[in-house]
Amino acid sequence: MIREIVIFGDPVLRKKGALIDEVTDELRELVQDMLETMREADGIGLAAPQIGVGKQLAVVDVSHDPECFSYLRVDGVATPLEDIMPLVFMNPELEYGGEPDVMSEGCLSFPDIRGDVTRPYEVTAKLDLLDGRSIVIETDGLLARVIQHETDHLNGVLFTERMSTATRFSLRGKIKRMQRDFGIK
Repeated sequence: MIREIVIFGDPVLRKKGALIDEVTDELRELVQDMLETMREADGIGLAAPQIGVGKQLAVVDVSHDPECFSYLRVDGVATPLEDIMPLVFMNPELEYGGEPDVMSEGCLSFPDIRGDVTRPYEVTAKLDLLDGRSIVIETDGLLARVIQHETDHLNGVLFTERMSTATRFSLRGKIKRMQRDFGIK
């Protein structure tokens, strides 16, 4: 089932999601809804708070771009992208590495808004999976960026907060128009 995506201005986007300690049929159904919603919106990532659910749960799928990273290791072993996509994860813990990298980002909760965001180029992510395993993913490039972006959502941090002051200021009018168009006060 496709869910409605929450637009910037909704308080759920600013709250840290609750940790998930049990995988239930309801949670598995939520994951399927999130994957359908992300794909319908042409996204590459979606966090539960973006559909109004305050939980530490996100989905990522960058399989359309198999060259979006230079390395991918799962638990220390080089792993093909298709082995982990779509990536569904809970309760992430991130460690950052590499030089800061600037890339234009968008967000499904900010329709038609894009801006340059600085993030570390590499990430090591400890992630809980639906099958009960915990894995460690080491990667860089777009895959690292989208994991960071979705993890930010789970912690109530928005991509606009990672932008320079000048970029945020330049987008202010566009964001206000977006909120007005969606009926957000």
